[in-house]
Amino acid sequence: MKRIFLLMMLLSQLSVAQINETSKDEFVSRFARLHGWTTEEVNDLLSRAVYQPKIIEKMERPAEGMPWYRYRRIFMKEERYEAGRAFYNTYKEVLESVSDATGVSVNAMMGILGVETYYGTRKGSYKVLDALYTLAFGYPKRARFFTRELEEFLLLTREEQLDVDEVEGSYAGAIGYCQFMPSSYRAYAKSYDKGGTRDLVNSPEDAIASVANYLKVHRWKKGEKVASSIIASPDAASPGSTRVRPKNSLSQYEDLGFMPTEDLDPTTLVAFLEFEQESGKEFWYGLHNFYVITRYNHSPLYALAVYQLGEEVMKGM
Repeated sequence: MKRIFLLMMLLSQLSVAQINETSKDEFVSRFARLHGWTTEEVNDLLSRAVYQPKIIEKMERPAEGMPWYRYRRIFMKEERYEAGRAFYNTYKEVLESVSDATGVSVNAMMGILGVETYYGTRKGSYKVLDALYTLAFGYPKRARFFTRELEEFLLLTREEQLDVDEVEGSYAGAIGYCQFMPSSYRAYAKSYDKGGTRDLVNSPEDAIASVANYLKVHRWKKGEKVASSIIASPDAASPGSTRVRPKNSLSQYEDLGFMPTEDLDPTTLVAFLEFEQESGKEFWYGLHNFYVITRYNHSPLYALAVYQLGEEVMKGM
């Protein structure tokens, strides 16, 4: 028993040693000065956080680093389609009402909620305080970003009357049905019922309204298509992938032998995207609304999964 105790103490010390105490102290002083809290209040909150080495490991192995054919398999499954259809049937009126009010398609909302949390069934089991504390002071590569998110989280808990010890989310500190980071929560979360609280953890209605608001603010275009798969002629030579922001006209790529499967105006600005399959490449055109989805998560793999999942779930609905 004594050996086990000593081992646990050693592991605890190693974990503590991973935290940059200087950065933490600077954060406490700055936060207290900017937001009118006492340093004792801030230190008390941070003293409840636990450094989680596993979070660092997960940050080094993001799913978006997979090839497309493996990434796609995570989401494009019959069980997830059925969960999505059940969610739609339950919240149909809310989804349609929000879509009418914002111009954001139901398919896009369904795709995001399905990819992010399996329609609310997998919202994350890490304490958000632990996650952001670990990444802010123990992950130098992204310390600036996560220090800001920790600041936003502490402000959010006071504004929305959330229990800082109880809020759970992803290993990166994303919260609720739609996995908003704290800064996005504060900026884009909406209450479905006017005047209500913005509860993204327990309210599917608020989550639906918030996803739509996020896309609307990032200039979703009502009624426009998202993406189109491409049929390449046998002698077509790939021009290489562009960035996800559309900047070249469709006609430029058609002249090279890349024809869209959707009916698109040749003057439409598109992004030419390549995705890795087990044998060869798969080509897609990303349109403006595809780019908008990448404002939620910058990976084109993510945006294509959202698009395809939303389309599949909503077939026949």
